[in-house]
Amino acid sequence: MVKLMDRVTVNPDVAFGKPVIRGTRIAVQLIVKLLANGVTEEEILTDYYPDLVKEDIKAALLYASESLGYEEVLLV
Repeated sequence: MVKLMDRVTVNPDVAFGKPVIRGTRIAVQLIVKLLANGVTEEEILTDYYPDLVKEDIKAALLYASESLGYEEVLLV
């Protein structure tokens, strides 16, 4: 079984190096942005990216969450 984080890849030759769902050019950012704008998981899978599966969406959210965990916040 593929772990969720293994579904996200970063390659400087694909999507300008942005994290994408493996085997696609679908950026993690696009998936998170759709969800933030109220698009449901089912709509993403049927209307936007029918080649994705639910685990890809979960992986995108996990990747975004993990990335923010390393972000340094500077208070001025």
